[in-house]
Amino acid sequence: MAEPIDHALALLKRQAALEAGLRQLGGVRVSEERELYAVREQLRRYPEAVAAILQTAANLRRPVEALNSEHVRSLC
Repeated sequence: MAEPIDHALALLKRQAALEAGLRQLGGVRVSEERELYAVREQLRRYPEAVAAILQTAANLRRPVEALNSEHVRSLC
């Protein structure tokens, strides 16, 4: 399950970056909003990896952006 965790973690980090852009003054461009929807769609392909990553973030009390795949693998 190493590859899905790596890919899902990268997608979750990109999602967080895009969402942060939405909260900034001026927001994001339409292309970035479309990318956000595409990232969310891709994340649906990895439900177990996403759950493991989110559980790891909760257990470590860290944001997803601060995790790496080794954190997830060590707690799975």
